[in-house]
Amino acid sequence: MNELSELRGVRADVPLPDADRLTAPRARLTAAIRRETRPERAAHPGRRMVLVGAATAGVLAVTAGIVATLPEDSTRASAGKGPRVLSAGASADALELAAATVEKQGGTEPGPKQWVYEKSTVFLQGKPHSSEEWTRWDGTGHANLPGIPPAGDISDFDPDELQVWYGPNQEEKWRKEGYDDRSQRQFHRFLATLPSDPDRMMKRIREEHAIGSVEGETRAQRDWREIDVLYRSVLIPPNVRAGLFRALAKIPGTRVTTGVKDPLGRAAIGVSVTYTERTPSGRQSKQEIFFDPESYAYLGESGGDGEMVSARAAWGVVDKPGARP
Repeated sequence: MNELSELRGVRADVPLPDADRLTAPRARLTAAIRRETRPERAAHPGRRMVLVGAATAGVLAVTAGIVATLPEDSTRASAGKGPRVLSAGASADALELAAATVEKQGGTEPGPKQWVYEKSTVFLQGKPHSSEEWTRWDGTGHANLPGIPPAGDISDFDPDELQVWYGPNQEEKWRKEGYDDRSQRQFHRFLATLPSDPDRMMKRIREEHAIGSVEGETRAQRDWREIDVLYRSVLIPPNVRAGLFRALAKIPGTRVTTGVKDPLGRAAIGVSVTYTERTPSGRQSKQEIFFDPESYAYLGESGGDGEMVSARAAWGVVDKPGARP
């Protein structure tokens, strides 16, 4: 199943993103692409209509579309034969267009007994390893495929048998005792309290999203790590997704690359920074996050030089462990 295609049909009654909100970033991006592609012909290019889709995934899915008018030559370059790194200005405009698109999309919080499903693939020495995970929204259940072998005798262990764990509701215990671990519900509700302004949003995240600081790390390096971790959350409120795109645009050296493939070979846009020297957290070289070029849904990431490559193959909200969207 192609979840992106299937989910675009969900909630088709939701209105399109407000056109006025999208006009400015779309116009800036169009102008930037025109200048960078064929500057000598920018004054009188041929024109055509290009569909730039927008839809979120999982329970937050909507259908929407933006029609941008681009020069004929710019269109061919953008959709052409390979990756194309945008300039700093065009990258910022592309991220603003993504933000302006996703912040108008609706969403519904899952019920406490529903489960968040995610299928992920990591690449170890170039070989893909996939796993499936189900997490109950209220934090009282978890399931895995393949299962995790127990300590001790594993002669009867079957990795293809769904492994399900249930436990008491520990949300209140986590809150009182200050545990960093949160249920999906707690984490989503924390995200929902964040302001949309990227500067204030990142300040709150640095204060409360306890991924831990690293001595000697710059604020920009810390913000990239925070955003990278947050995008791994399956369900992110629309205003926060918008704020994250705008926060990425504020990180020095951020670039958008069009015409790339994600780790699973799907069409994508890449948002990256490059560290020429190893950071205090151990990152070096190109760090890239991949998004669907139409929906702006998170697809995966690459740490460069084989440090870390992973992809989200499927996701959604289901009613029981073992079910798939």
